[in-house]
Amino acid sequence: MLVDSPPEQRAETAPAPPTRWAIRAFGLLLAVAILVLVALASIAIGAKELSLGQVWHGLFEDSGTYGDVVVAERLSRTVLGLLAGAALGLAGAVLQALTRNPLADPGLLGINAGASAAVVTAVTFLGITSLSGYVWFAFFGAAAVGALVWFLGGSRGATPVRLALAGTAISAALYGYLQAVMIMDDAALGKMRFWTVGSLSAANDSTIRQVLPFLLAGMVLALALSRPLNAMAMGDDTAKALGANLNRTRALSMLAATVLCGAATAACGPIVFVGLMVPHVVRSFTGPDLRWILPYAAILSPVLLLGADIIGRIVARPAELQVGIITAILGGPVFIYLVRRRRTAQL
Repeated sequence: MLVDSPPEQRAETAPAPPTRWAIRAFGLLLAVAILVLVALASIAIGAKELSLGQVWHGLFEDSGTYGDVVVAERLSRTVLGLLAGAALGLAGAVLQALTRNPLADPGLLGINAGASAAVVTAVTFLGITSLSGYVWFAFFGAAAVGALVWFLGGSRGATPVRLALAGTAISAALYGYLQAVMIMDDAALGKMRFWTVGSLSAANDSTIRQVLPFLLAGMVLALALSRPLNAMAMGDDTAKALGANLNRTRALSMLAATVLCGAATAACGPIVFVGLMVPHVVRSFTGPDLRWILPYAAILSPVLLLGADIIGRIVARPAELQVGIITAILGGPVFIYLVRRRRTAQL
């Protein structure tokens, strides 16, 4: 006759359930695996159809036709997509924490508008047409607008609402300037029409080398801000009680977002919704802890960006749709859904 063991003994012998930390860590490893698969697909799939054998040959053995397509074009745009995607995801997560608005994105503070306006100015009035020439104008335009938003938002006394209002006002003014210049100058319109929608097609080794130091510095700074931003999420008074320096955290957050978004926009153009969608989705399964949101956003944002780029290369063969168009098509309905769900939750 079998006798059941006491409840205490069964509790001791039963396997412990996985901890929340272990689940998040496993999810992060799974996200890395997905990113690797998408990156490989980005190298293998393009507007020009190549077999896997031709892709392998061009990647490792041939410096001719296949090598030009696979290495010079696909590999470079994949690397840039990885870097730019991670930068936009981190910038969006930092700005959402800074403004305490889960629907915020890098465009909220006018950073995209500053980069775009600087590039159009360089092309129209200074005659600079190469990416290596105007990439610096885009970066410094973003930095200048970030500093202006910080000043108008109250500088050391800046609050999330002030920063958002200042960024919205500056964005409206700069986009008005941008449209006016491009409408009056047909040459500028022709040169900039692909850049202004966001694209990875102009990726090359030179562009990557120029923006890489800024992207790496911005990523390190953003990841280092996870703890103070976590404290600020609990309110200013609580954050002060926990020892967080509010002004320094806000200033460094603005700096990180400006560097990340400015460098990514300089290299790829203003790509929308990546910094909005991914951090918001990540927050739904990681919770509000930025120590997990930031790494997840840095890994999954390139998945979205490269996935959109692959779609753009497939649907319009032998031509291609710019990645900024695809992210806008995908992001529009998602943004509407998020706004409606947020409004329903408040009712």
